[in-house]
Amino acid sequence: MTDDPNRQTPYTGTAAAASAPPPVAPRPPAQGDRTRLAILLMCATSLIFAIQDGLSRVLAQSYPTELIVMFRYWAFALFVIALVSRQPGGLRRAIRTKRPLTQILRGIILVAEMLVIVEAFVRLGLVETHAVFAAYPLLIAALSGPILREKVGWRRWAAIGIGFLGILVILDPGGGVLQPQALLPFVAALMFALYGLLTRHVARDDPSMVSFFWTGTAGAVAITLVAIGQFQWLAPTDWIWMGILCLCGITSHYLLIRAYELAEASALQPFAYTQLVWVSIIGVMVFGEVLRPNVIVGVLIVVSASLFTLWRARVRAH
Repeated sequence: MTDDPNRQTPYTGTAAAASAPPPVAPRPPAQGDRTRLAILLMCATSLIFAIQDGLSRVLAQSYPTELIVMFRYWAFALFVIALVSRQPGGLRRAIRTKRPLTQILRGIILVAEMLVIVEAFVRLGLVETHAVFAAYPLLIAALSGPILREKVGWRRWAAIGIGFLGILVILDPGGGVLQPQALLPFVAALMFALYGLLTRHVARDDPSMVSFFWTGTAGAVAITLVAIGQFQWLAPTDWIWMGILCLCGITSHYLLIRAYELAEASALQPFAYTQLVWVSIIGVMVFGEVLRPNVIVGVLIVVSASLFTLWRARVRAH
């Protein structure tokens, strides 16, 4: 899944043709227009992420999860290399990092998170997996103190506690059906939170271009070492699904980059939760999943608590 809660504004670079006359600078779009466009891009990205998750579940039911993730990462790494090579300094600049071990660790954690969450899709379904995974902003807030030495006030701690109660409502431990596999999405959320915190940590020394490059390449190398022994050819139809999955991955990352170029992450994060709506529709309509009342209530609690922690972090930042 996918994907970075603390992604920075990506690196962009443009150059006018040497033979072109000096252009008349267009009037920059109003900030409100930029933000509205960014919100639309974020909503589109969330829809594509949901489609990716559905395709991942379909393929992982027939093939090893490691194989599916490896193919996805190969496509992602090619996209990263192609994108970074077009930026000022190109690949030579992107390789230079002041924190190589941390960058590699980030890539490995993100690969591990993807393995766990795809496995959760197969075992639990899309709806319940994303219901628990939605708590990752709470985990980021809880871990930012011990890892980044950031101060977490009592209001955010209260929201974190309420959010964890929401997770318990989703898991329904008193219902007698709680299985160890039900903790898979929580483990994935924990790893994604660690990845996000490490991203903020390396951002103190490395520009976003460098972090983006290492995310794709280190992850691709790590999953290849793990999964290459399970390599097998997919059925002809499944190659089509895999191609669509990889294309969705490239498109969603590009749209996400564009969205964060236009607006701050804090303004866009609430709209990332539209993915919960899309995965619920796909889970129910395509896979026949059941939207249990406790899951709906738990999701409302978790999302509300997460949005509050994001709002408090924004208030403190300003």
